[in-house]
Amino acid sequence: MPRFSEKSLTILATCDERLQRICMELIRQYDVKIIQGFRGQMDQEKAVKEGKSKKHWPMSKHNQHPSIAVDVVPFPIDWEDRERFFYMAGLFMAIANFMGIGIRWGGDWDRDKDFDDQRFDDLPHIELISN
Repeated sequence: MPRFSEKSLTILATCDERLQRICMELIRQYDVKIIQGFRGQMDQEKAVKEGKSKKHWPMSKHNQHPSIAVDVVPFPIDWEDRERFFYMAGLFMAIANFMGIGIRWGGDWDRDKDFDDQRFDDLPHIELISN
C-alpha cells in the first residue's frame, strides 16, 4: 500500500482538515505526492510569474491558512502523462463525493465534465468549494 513521505505529510498539514481526510483516503488507493498546500506571498507571486497560477496574493485558495487548496501529483511524477492526472482526479472526486465534501479540480474549472474547454489547466490543483 502506498504511503505519504514526511515531506508530503508536512505540506498536507498546512491544508484544511477536509482536504487532509480526502488525501489520506486517496493514498490508500493510489500513489500520490503532495507538492503544495499553503502558499505564502513570495511563493504565490513566483507561481504567477512562472505561469503556474493566475491569482496574485492573497486571492488564491492556497493563500488561506489553513489552505483550502492542495496540489497533488501521481507518483512517480510524469508531467507529460495527463491520463494519470485524470485518473487521480477521478479518484479524488469520488472520495470527496462519498465524504460529502465539495471540490473543484484544476482540469475542469467549470465542473461540466468537459475537459477540453479549459483555458488554463492546473492538473495537480484541487480546491474546496461550497456544496
